[in-house]
Amino acid sequence: MTAIADHPSHHHPAAQTAIDPVCGMTLDPATPLHHAEHAGRHYFFCGARCKERFVAEPARFLASKAPAPIGAGAWTCPMHPEIVQDRPGICPLCGMALEPALPAADDTPDPELRDMARRFWLSAVLAVPLLGIGMFEPSFPGVVWLQVALATPVVLWGGAPFFKRGWQSLKNRRLNMFTLIALGTGIAYGYSLVGAVLPGVFPSAFRTMDGGVPLYFEAAAVIVTLVLLGQVLELRARALTGGAIRALMDLAPRFARIVRDGGDADIPLAEIAPGDRLRVRPGEKIPVDGIVVEGVSTIDESMLTGEPLPVEKRVGDQVTGGTLNRAGSFVMRAERVGAETVLARIVALVATAQRSRAPIQRLADTVAGWFVPAVLTVAAVAFVAWSLLGPPSAMGFGLVAAVSVLLIACPCALGLATPMSIMVGTGSGARAGVLVRDAAALERLERVDTLVIDKTGTLTEGRPSLVAVVTAGAVGEEELLRLAASVECGSEHPLAAAIVAGASERGIALPPAEDFRAEPGKGVSARVAGRAVAIGNEALFAALGIDSAAFVAEAGRRRRDGEGVMLVAIDGRAAGLVAVADPVKPGATEALAALRGDGLRIVMLTGDSRQTAQAVGRRLGIDEIVAEVLPDGKADVIAKLQAQGRVVAMAGDGINDAPALAQAEIGIAMGTGSDIAIESAAITLVKGDLYGIVRARRLSRATLRNIRQNLAFAFLFNLLAVPIAAGVLYPVAGLLLSPMIASAAMSASSVLVVGNALRLRRVHL
Repeated sequence: MTAIADHPSHHHPAAQTAIDPVCGMTLDPATPLHHAEHAGRHYFFCGARCKERFVAEPARFLASKAPAPIGAGAWTCPMHPEIVQDRPGICPLCGMALEPALPAADDTPDPELRDMARRFWLSAVLAVPLLGIGMFEPSFPGVVWLQVALATPVVLWGGAPFFKRGWQSLKNRRLNMFTLIALGTGIAYGYSLVGAVLPGVFPSAFRTMDGGVPLYFEAAAVIVTLVLLGQVLELRARALTGGAIRALMDLAPRFARIVRDGGDADIPLAEIAPGDRLRVRPGEKIPVDGIVVEGVSTIDESMLTGEPLPVEKRVGDQVTGGTLNRAGSFVMRAERVGAETVLARIVALVATAQRSRAPIQRLADTVAGWFVPAVLTVAAVAFVAWSLLGPPSAMGFGLVAAVSVLLIACPCALGLATPMSIMVGTGSGARAGVLVRDAAALERLERVDTLVIDKTGTLTEGRPSLVAVVTAGAVGEEELLRLAASVECGSEHPLAAAIVAGASERGIALPPAEDFRAEPGKGVSARVAGRAVAIGNEALFAALGIDSAAFVAEAGRRRRDGEGVMLVAIDGRAAGLVAVADPVKPGATEALAALRGDGLRIVMLTGDSRQTAQAVGRRLGIDEIVAEVLPDGKADVIAKLQAQGRVVAMAGDGINDAPALAQAEIGIAMGTGSDIAIESAAITLVKGDLYGIVRARRLSRATLRNIRQNLAFAFLFNLLAVPIAAGVLYPVAGLLLSPMIASAAMSASSVLVVGNALRLRRVHL
């Protein structure tokens, strides 16, 4: 996301906030900042490095951004996402019907699908007897006029959308599939109509051996019917590609039960406001994001995180809208509602990603730009060549070849090859908790060979917890922890909170502390229940004249293992120690093993001490560790790896990771992390577990493989079909493609491309 203020001059534009387009940080333009102007717009940066990178490659940081989010009520083209309007219509570039940017949550039938289905069934009723007449060639009086009567409503009414779109393509000077369909069916029907009304106007080159003029009413009607059938099948298949977003939208309940003084009441979801107290009963979906204020329950969060095991929630825990309350009733306070909820943000992110374009699409776009003119040229050449060199009724022969060429060519299959795969792939990723910002991110992720991972909050939980209480024996563990935690209640040190939480989890009551004193860099001391208690490092003990020798070895061993250790003295004597550690995330070891097996080079990047980082690295089998790095230095580490020719992905969760996430080819944010990290990243893992990176990698490979299959099929189909339709096999095999078969093949090619993309819904992540 890039927030940019328009400004024609070189002065700072008046704005409350701005977004660094490189790292994604939110900035205040009112304060002195690094800034630059590009294409008449002013951009702000958090530092000189971000500015230098932007000035060197502005297109990278602007063009790579996903399209602006669009909400319900907007309509867009599946092949050209830049086309957006507030009502249904036709894409002016490709002629396809626009579809809702966000699919309806209630499976409302597509009006375009309803219209095409109605036209197909009525056309089929008239086309079947026409086909019978064409096959058996009856000679009863008035048979020609019967063909005219049957074919005219099929072509002129059933095919009306194709003629309208074909005419628009000519007016817009954007030739497309409907240009070819309109020309092919129009020529076949128009030629036949003239042949039926004024047969004498045709020269002998158009006539058969018996002197008659061949008519193609059945071909024109069947072609329109087959194209209509193809449109119906394609629209139905395309509707399935929105299943992922529809499933996410269905997670939110329609109503919520609000707690009021006069009793509980059900209200629509749209009426909930932040601060409202909501009751959630067993089996109900949580309506919005909030905090539990009463009760205990277990929540099934699998639809958002992919985690199959329910999670216990108590007072003070956060709950997410759309997740399912399995057991227990509780009251929650609404915190984020409407578009601010996690579910709404996920829906918007997936919808934006589905409308983005992958770089691999550029080849198809280039070919498509020349495709229709090339097909028109081939059709003209085929008509002229067979008219001059063909067998008897040469011009009729050439006409059949030209119409077949026009009908069999399918730029639609070429145009749909990438967007359909992106749409289904990103939806499958969302169901597995992998949110992709844009299609380019999926393509880049496949090429990544180096993964740089932040430690705290990414490899570890990011929440230090009490792991050990060691005593000399004179004082019990519970008593030592009771006294130490009572003192730490007055400390702001992050490890102090872990000690207090550890005592609380064990149900230990904490008496008040008196005469609290803090010694910066050493520790704290106080009196608790009449006893003098000191807790800190060896420097504190030395200052107090307390011998710590009995615990030095144990403290050193635990510190080498990455634990934070504080010595405890009671009444002037060393009594023991407490150890705190940031536990490694469950499944991290297995996930890293899978990533190494996939050929990735793993590097740990952290601002923590080298000793702590190496301890975590030993547990996880990470050999390459870059520790004690300041936030602004993390991007430099990424840049050095890139200078070695590495394609780098960076995984992190904190504000200090944002510049590094922006520097890497792929930034991967833990969904449990800060909003700034998520905004800076190309991929967000909702659950925040490392195995999500494995899922994202598999998704990338499966989607790109599917795109390549679609493109290969589309290219190969047209490469073979157009020459065959032009009649190249007739001299050697006596084969001339029927226009009806050509139209069926054209429709089938689009349906096959969409069908292949739909296989991504079943990809194993």
